[in-house]
Amino acid sequence: MSSTPPVVAVLGTGIIGAPVARNLSRGGFTVRAWNRTRAKADALGADGVTVAATPAEAVEGADVVVTVLKDGPSVLEAVEAAAPKLAEGTVWVQVSTVGEAVDELAAFAAEAGLVFVDAPVQGTRQPAEQGKLVVLAAAAPSVRDTVQPLFDTIGSRTVWVGEDGASGAASRLKLALNVWVIALTHGVGESLALARELGVDPRHVLDVVSGGPMDSGYFQVKSAAIVAGDFTTSFSVDNAAKDARLALAAADRVGVRLDATEAGHRRFERAAELGHGDKDMAAGYLASFDAKGAAGAAGAEDTQGAADAGEGRR
Repeated sequence: MSSTPPVVAVLGTGIIGAPVARNLSRGGFTVRAWNRTRAKADALGADGVTVAATPAEAVEGADVVVTVLKDGPSVLEAVEAAAPKLAEGTVWVQVSTVGEAVDELAAFAAEAGLVFVDAPVQGTRQPAEQGKLVVLAAAAPSVRDTVQPLFDTIGSRTVWVGEDGASGAASRLKLALNVWVIALTHGVGESLALARELGVDPRHVLDVVSGGPMDSGYFQVKSAAIVAGDFTTSFSVDNAAKDARLALAAADRVGVRLDATEAGHRRFERAAELGHGDKDMAAGYLASFDAKGAAGAAGAEDTQGAADAGEGRR
C-alpha cells in the first residue's frame, strides 16, 4: 500500500456503518458516505466525512468501497446503483451479514471487475464506536496489504479465514457465530424471565453467574439491560431475526438441524409481533410473556439497582 491512504466509500451508515465511517475518517482516510435515509449520514460531516446523495456519487474515484447494509439484497441494490462509477479493479469490502447471498455478491463483483473482500464483522454498536470490532476476512493475499489498515482502524483484530473472497468463508463463519449469539441471548432472557415469574429477584441470577465459569461480558451486558428494562438498540430484534433466518437457511441446505436456533428465531419473531422489533435483541426476553406481561416486564425492575449490579460485577 502507498503512503497515501486510499479514498474509501462507505455505503450504509446505520448502527455499524456510521461508526465505521467515522473511525476511518478519524484514522486519516478520505471517506465518502451514502445512506438511503440521508439524515443518518449527515451527522458524519462533523467528522470530516463527505456525504453523497447517491451510491454512484459516493464511489466515484474511490479506491475501496465498504458496504455496511442490512442484508444481501440491499447490498446488491446499492452496488448495482453505484456500478456506473465503479472503476475496474476497485476493492469492494463487504462487511454486512449476508449469509449465503455472498455467492451472488461475489459473482456480481467478478462480472464488474471488482476485487471482492468478504469481511463481515463480529460486534455491535459499542465495539463499532470504539473501533473494536472483530473482522472476519477472506481475500486474495495480494489485496490484504490494502485492506488491513482499514481493518486495523475499525477493529481490534482480524481473523483471516480464506484466501479467496468469493469462497464466502467469512460470511459462512459469521453464520456459525450468530448461532452462538442467539443461544446466549435467549439463554439469558429465559433464565431471567423464569426467575422473575417464580418470585425470585433476577439479580440473584447475576450474583451466581458473575465471576464463575458461565460468566461472560455478553452475559453481563445483556442481563444488566434486561434487569434495567433498558433495551436501547445495539443490534435490533428485527436484525437478529434476520440473522437467525440466514443461519437456518444455510443449515437446511447442508442438512444440519438447528433446533435451538429455530426456537430462537420464533422468539425474536414473537418479540417483534409484540412491538419490540426495533429494540435491542435482548428484548427477545419479552417474548417470554403475553402482551400485558411483556409491557410490565419491560420496565418492572429497579433501574438503579440493575445498574449497580451490572457495574459492580465487571
